Amino acid sequence: GRHEFPFSFQLPQEPLVTSFTGKYGSIQYYVKAVLERPAAPDQSVQTELQVISHIDVSSPALLTPVLRSQEKMVGCWFFTSGPVSLSAKIERKGYCNGEAIPIYAEIENCSSRLIVPKAAIFQTQTYLASGKTKTFRQMVANVRGNHIASGSTDTWNGKTLKIPPVSPSILDCCIIRVEYSLAVYIHIPGAKKLMIEMPLVIGTIPCIGFSSRNSSITSQFSMDMSWLALTMPEHPEAPPNYADVVSEEEFSRHVPAYPPPIDCEEQLCCPVFAYIQEFRFQPPPLYSEV
Repeated sequence: GRHEFPFSFQLPQEPLVTSFTGKYGSIQYYVKAVLERPAAPDQSVQTELQVISHIDVSSPALLTPVLRSQEKMVGCWFFTSGPVSLSAKIERKGYCNGEAIPIYAEIENCSSRLIVPKAAIFQTQTYLASGKTKTFRQMVANVRGNHIASGSTDTWNGKTLKIPPVSPSILDCCIIRVEYSLAVYIHIPGAKKLMIEMPLVIGTIPCIGFSSRNSSITSQFSMDMSWLALTMPEHPEAPPNYADVVSEEEFSRHVPAYPPPIDCEEQLCCPVFAYIQEFRFQPPPLYSEV
């Protein structure tokens, strides 16, 4: 007849490498069932099992910003036309699939050529076996900026590049490594491109707390308010005395006489602000008192 036997297995406590299929190798897991039969060959069947080793991008090591800058002289020997400089920054090192990476960059074109800034996410697969290493690199996403004429500058104030569905980073395996990087580069006609690469880690647990947009707004606000620290004195001076600002004649002219006493019934009908005018020009407290 038909018999069903439920089996369950506990995965090992040590971290398992994430399932991955690459150009020159793969990491795969299977569940295999064997039926032993007397006087007959055994029967077996197997099913592939997907394993994911979680990477939390909220860890302090992945929340640190990354900043790079580089400059290149366009031309050769005595025919140089001027330098092209590039600086780029990302707010953190770790991201998850589907997230958009805001890129902050400044490009200055002092050459005589028309340049084009671009950005891309690269995946690098490294295979190690028998003492040999083989590497495969591919672009998984890219974005393009506007042309920059000679003598002009351009700024990326949070230009976004969305991460497509890709395998998480594999960093702890001794035979296969999967690493990512964000490259911001400039295409220069007739010359080698100027490129900056910043490391990326594609995780599985999204960043909690402030989102990328909130972080960019906060960093921009703190940048705009940096002038305040330069103008604030360390020891503020005391405010001037009231008598130095308003003369006695002007003070007596603005202070009205005290109103005559009224009964309680009329007081309930009068507006409240009618009794505040006598305190209107009272001097402020001295700085030493505060």
